[in-house]
Amino acid sequence: MTETTQTQATPPDGAFSPHKPRSPEYKFAESALRGLRQGLFHDAFAYRPLRPAGVDGPLIRRLPDRLRAYAAWRRHAVVVAAGLLALFVGWADRAAPVAGLLALAPVLLTLTRPVGAFWVSLMAATASSWFVGTPSDWPWQPGNYIAHLTVLTVVAIRTRPRTAAWMWAATASYAVVSDALFGYAYGNNSAPLLVLSALILLAVTVWHIRKDAEQEVTAQQTVTEHERSRRTLLEERTTIARELHDVVAHHMSVVAIQAEAAPYRVENPPPELEKAFATIRENAVAALTELRRVLGVVRAEDYEAPEAPQPTLADLGTLLANVREAGLAVDRTTMGAVRELPQGVELSAYRIVQEALSNTLRHAPGASARVEIGYVLGGLALRIVNGPPPKPSLLKPSPGSGHGITGMRERVSMLGGEMTAGPADDGGYEVEVLLPVATVAGPADDDEAGA
Repeated sequence: MTETTQTQATPPDGAFSPHKPRSPEYKFAESALRGLRQGLFHDAFAYRPLRPAGVDGPLIRRLPDRLRAYAAWRRHAVVVAAGLLALFVGWADRAAPVAGLLALAPVLLTLTRPVGAFWVSLMAATASSWFVGTPSDWPWQPGNYIAHLTVLTVVAIRTRPRTAAWMWAATASYAVVSDALFGYAYGNNSAPLLVLSALILLAVTVWHIRKDAEQEVTAQQTVTEHERSRRTLLEERTTIARELHDVVAHHMSVVAIQAEAAPYRVENPPPELEKAFATIRENAVAALTELRRVLGVVRAEDYEAPEAPQPTLADLGTLLANVREAGLAVDRTTMGAVRELPQGVELSAYRIVQEALSNTLRHAPGASARVEIGYVLGGLALRIVNGPPPKPSLLKPSPGSGHGITGMRERVSMLGGEMTAGPADDGGYEVEVLLPVATVAGPADDDEAGA
């Protein structure tokens, strides 16, 4: 295989090359002209109706329902009021309805075709000055003066700052051309309009920049909150997986050890029994190996398995003693016949109580709490409720990330249970959890079933 290299002769100095890099000045001018074309000429008379305003503001919500519906059209009312002002000024100054209508038309057009209204305003100002105006008000008659300022403001609000800058530049060019052609005879009153419109457009541009910055900050905060919630959820799932790994690995190890030791507890066990126990041990060891291989990946590199066993409901006394020493007055009530539950259920129940009491210490310092544990048919019921913090209180709440409830729900969802959490009637907070526990049939049940 051969390679062919094509070479292109370099044009002599000064010769035109279509691939010659453009200068920064040329690129700037090209970008400016493109912005002018897109802002003021491309689809200038496209239909872009002014949308109704929102009615969720703090002041609007206080209005009656009937007035609140009309409040959505407050932007349109302001534009129409400015148009009527231009109409009355133009009509009264020239005593001619045509002058008033030429001032009103471009203002009303901003409601549907904002960029086109700017060009109509320039044409209306020219027509008004030529046909019903006076030389002393050239080229802006009083009505058109107000109308053009209104049009510039409304269009600047409805479009981008670059379009507002081009509108001001076009207005200045119109003033320069008018002064060059007719200034020797009529004079020119554009300077006050240009100064005032520049200040208005500058204020509108600052408003646009601040609004865009607020929207960007809000969007960033939303993304950050979503990522924080997602990270907290993953961390909680990782913690649950670690704890389950320890619990299940312990039980599987016990199964393997008992299966290996069982044949030695029986004198002269039959070969079938030895083979069955050997199979049980092999399956237990294989399952334990796969469990460590799959769930072991969730452990951090610096994570060390706890030397003490995972806590259960029997350790709640120590937990309550610790929170009492931290200043939380907490009572415990146990209902139903206390029985041993699966270790995963007891561990999750302990963690839920622990998190609920921690939330009480952080969010309602000085309040009292109550822990209710109910051994019900088919499961375990938990209710942790705290009262409102005392007022006045020397202790201030120290809220955390707000994702403690997420961890509780994740544990309850893992066990297929139900959970509700929310404010209590007395101003405190209440957490209710139901963790289902599968009922295992005992020997008596098997006898009854066989009978």
